[in-house]
Amino acid sequence: QVQLAESGGGLVQAGGSLRLSCAASGTAFSIPSMDWYRQVPGMQRDLVATITSGGMTKYADSVKGRFTVSRDGAENTVYLQMNSLKPEDTAVYYCHTYFRGSILWGQGTQVTVSS
Repeated sequence: QVQLAESGGGLVQAGGSLRLSCAASGTAFSIPSMDWYRQVPGMQRDLVATITSGGMTKYADSVKGRFTVSRDGAENTVYLQMNSLKPEDTAVYYCHTYFRGSILWGQGTQVTVSS
């Protein structure tokens, strides 16, 4: 069974940086497009960034120029480098993919940015 697991969240001051990781396990096949979402309590889960199997990327306007998504295909791992963090980036961050008919989510990792 394929599973996604995020890591790398934490507490950081405004202007700081964090790097999130999402590792896919349970398959020898390359995961296709993967996404990062974030969610604040009581709000919907919002798409932050996407990376395709070919390395094409797309970002939400709110994070363009500050966040960078990348992947290590050999390790089935996706990264989200977050720079110039703002208090409004505070959320639980989830990775997500659609693989062989299944919608997969990680358990989430908390990112807290203090002002």
